[in-house]
Amino acid sequence: MPFIPHTEADIQAMLAAIGADSIDSLFDEIPEELRSGKLTRVPPALNEMQIARLMQERAEADGRYLNFIGAGAYEHHIPAAVWQIATRGEFYTAYTPYQAEASQGTLQLIYEYQTMMASLTGMDMSNASLYDGASALAEAVLMAVRAHKSSRRVLLPKTVHPAYRKVVRSMVKNQGIELVEVGYDAERGTTDLPADTDFAALAIPQPNFFGSLEDVDALTDWAHARGGLVIAVVNPVALAVLAAPGKWGTKGADIVVGEGQPLGAPLSSGGPYFGFMACREALVRQMPGRIVGRTVDLDGKPGFTLTLQAREQHIRRSKATSNICTNQGLMVTAATIFMALLGPDGLERVALSCHAGTLALVEQLSAIPGVARAFSGPLFHEAVLKLEAPAADVLRALKAQGILGGLDLGADYPELGQAVLVCATETKTEEDLRKYAEQLARIMSKRREAPPCAYKS
Repeated sequence: MPFIPHTEADIQAMLAAIGADSIDSLFDEIPEELRSGKLTRVPPALNEMQIARLMQERAEADGRYLNFIGAGAYEHHIPAAVWQIATRGEFYTAYTPYQAEASQGTLQLIYEYQTMMASLTGMDMSNASLYDGASALAEAVLMAVRAHKSSRRVLLPKTVHPAYRKVVRSMVKNQGIELVEVGYDAERGTTDLPADTDFAALAIPQPNFFGSLEDVDALTDWAHARGGLVIAVVNPVALAVLAAPGKWGTKGADIVVGEGQPLGAPLSSGGPYFGFMACREALVRQMPGRIVGRTVDLDGKPGFTLTLQAREQHIRRSKATSNICTNQGLMVTAATIFMALLGPDGLERVALSCHAGTLALVEQLSAIPGVARAFSGPLFHEAVLKLEAPAADVLRALKAQGILGGLDLGADYPELGQAVLVCATETKTEEDLRKYAEQLARIMSKRREAPPCAYKS
């Protein structure tokens, strides 16, 4: 049991109920000479994240990678209480809340989640939820085209996650929707203002796939001035310190989507994750996914129920806004608990720690000969580094030292040359950064000293 929820008051109440004076009195049958006494050689107390890491390191002494890969899936500390609560039977086994009279607990949790996400994104409404961040963007594209009505062209910047762009193409290619690729500034790694005037929506990532921060105010106002909607593609942790999409530009974004994995979901071989979506009230009837409302019953008692949707939304494809029959309810449960435990201040501390760690990592790595930042300008918790060596070889050599050094960008961004995307979250210590820098420096030095074709990782 990794999390024990009992307060001192709880303990005293339980002792009183069974007539015991103290916890020690529960073990009075153990002879005094067999008791260990005070634990005088136990080291000073560690906090939860530190002790979890210590135990993990000892459990995995035969091999564990130090992870500096982000790219849409992030290694964050998850308090033990999150999954201790989320896996309670009433949450863990709950299914579709069609029958409000039997699902008030689930419905209330979803309502609380929607409230948190609407607040975090600065939007009027939130659903709960979608399969993942990539499919959430695809649904937002479909939603924007339905709402715009006069255009079926959507501007999709190259700075949006490559996997997201592939999923969007797969989902809309047979629906007569044209996706127009928008390039990026080679110096700053941010989206160029397009020349298009006929489009239904512009997607704006913040931060973008490179970790760079977009000029969201200018892009939002540019799109609105031309009659297009704005789809914000955001990292929820970054929103703890960056402007909410609802405040972008003069009018704010119209639809907000993203991946909810950073909010309490572990890195688990690719999932399960969940996608979130929020929007302006004017667009709510176009939004797929469940929406829970708060109401009162005939006796005036508060209650919760699915709203704005007929059952066809879930079971009849031809009449549904989108054929989403199940949602990632357990992930939403974990995210709700995660956000409730951390609160605004805690989430802000996580975001600031990620940002500071990435700046420190980039400073150390870019000081190594043969390594340099690809882009100038502000960033969040990722950055692109250019290498004077084959990226695949360098990453392979780092992996041999127990370090996952980043993502090779060669396949998706060949124009960058030998480049890797690196990431640091709040889980990385100064020692972790130092170890990465030392190993990379050694590998790059060995590469420079080796005769042509003789270097092997």
